[in-house]
Amino acid sequence: MLIGHKKQWKFLRDKFENNQLSHAYLFTGAEGIGKKLFAKEFSELVGCKFPDLKIISKKEDKTELDVSQIREAQNFLSYKSYNGGIKIVVIDNAHLMNQEAQNCFLKTLEEPKGQTLLFLITSKPDMVLPTIFSRCQTIKFFKPAGMPENQKKLEKEKELLKDLLPVINSTFAEKFKYVKNIDLEKQSVTEIIYVLQQHFRKDLIKNKKILELTEEINNKLIFTNANPKLALEILLINI
Repeated sequence: MLIGHKKQWKFLRDKFENNQLSHAYLFTGAEGIGKKLFAKEFSELVGCKFPDLKIISKKEDKTELDVSQIREAQNFLSYKSYNGGIKIVVIDNAHLMNQEAQNCFLKTLEEPKGQTLLFLITSKPDMVLPTIFSRCQTIKFFKPAGMPENQKKLEKEKELLKDLLPVINSTFAEKFKYVKNIDLEKQSVTEIIYVLQQHFRKDLIKNKKILELTEEINNKLIFTNANPKLALEILLINI
């Protein structure tokens, strides 16, 4: 059952009904908010069913999507539709395509064949090659109101950040040791980068608010009769 995303659904449905669908869409937004489910349900709306729908996902024993999976998708699209309609490929976690896979996928975007539609699903669009990004129509997805947080994911990210914080402030040798000891079978580098991005993004927001507060308090001290100690106390409490 599709939760939320009514605007995105209406936008694509209208495009379909007016025969204006693009050949490739990039669905961006936080992980776990239903982007892949949306793609699957929209595929049903346009009449695309098995075996004309193919979903490419990361294999359990891998940390990325490799070129063999993209060639598999290309081979799939090279055949006529089994049901006589549109053929659709969904690339789940498209940002996990390695460099070779992304370069290979470009050929599919540059030379679409017949009635085909591509959905690229990602929570990290900045990790997708600009050449791919520019050839897809981007549709942004947001967490629907009332959707519960993924507690398991949040706990994992919290533990990962706990391990990362000492490394961030460590010496070059300690950072090198940390990277060398990472087990890529258990820990994805993209997850580490995502946690770092979130951490520093929050720091930027916090620092911006602190700077605005210091400016506000400083102006009050200059232009009003504000109590200096009280002003400093307020500032320190909010840092």
